[in-house]
Amino acid sequence: VGSHGTLCRHISESMRLERFRRDRTLAHVVPLVAFMLVGGGLTAITGSLDGLFRDHVYLPWWRRFPEHWIYPVQTFLAGGLLVLWWRHYELRWEPRKFLFGALLGVVGIGVWILPTQLYDWWGIKEAEPGGWKQALGILPRREGFDPGIFESPAGWWATTIFRMLRAVIVVSLVEELLWRGFLMRFLLNPDGDYWAQPFGEASWKSYLVVTTLVVLIHGPADWAAAFVWGSLMYGCAVWTRSLGACVVMHAVANFLLGWYALSFGKYGLW
Repeated sequence: VGSHGTLCRHISESMRLERFRRDRTLAHVVPLVAFMLVGGGLTAITGSLDGLFRDHVYLPWWRRFPEHWIYPVQTFLAGGLLVLWWRHYELRWEPRKFLFGALLGVVGIGVWILPTQLYDWWGIKEAEPGGWKQALGILPRREGFDPGIFESPAGWWATTIFRMLRAVIVVSLVEELLWRGFLMRFLLNPDGDYWAQPFGEASWKSYLVVTTLVVLIHGPADWAAAFVWGSLMYGCAVWTRSLGACVVMHAVANFLLGWYALSFGKYGLW
């Protein structure tokens, strides 16, 4: 009886896992939600433990700069979920659409970095100039994720590679899967079979809701740029009808943003 009960439990658990893996909605929603909850939760915990983290210059790096291990944790967790649900994702090879997405990514990230570049070009001295300049993100953006905390080349390269993997691959996938892959469709038919809606179907409702959420998950300094970015990304989805093109647009933009942050010391951008 004991062996039979154990076998039944194993079968039941396997069936639940398989139903979990077959759920298309969970496949598009959970990776980003888990990514944000883990990152936000660990950041809040380490931020609240002042005596253990960020307290003294002589503390080891993992206590002074916990984001350097929190980000890899996010990357592995979300990456594992993406692998688990990979069969659900519509990422067909479409070279022309991918090229269009890449070009939009260049334009979008150009808009994103323009405010802080204007800060340098205009020779502004104030760290927070206030008024409309600050509202548009015309700030130095020097404080942020800096691989330079590691003196050894191996440490610098390791943290930089993980940061790029997180930004270019994981973030591009989890955000586009939820915002464009799921939410755009859901808003078109929330009470019915929203998966029957074709990808990239346009509506003012989905544009306003999705773009607003994209803006709000960023800090105030990025709101103006995020609105333009979210609008361009929505346009990419509507014009190409390709989720893959949206992921490529996001990946190209994040790669260029990382390169710019590292090259010009604008660590507050990422």
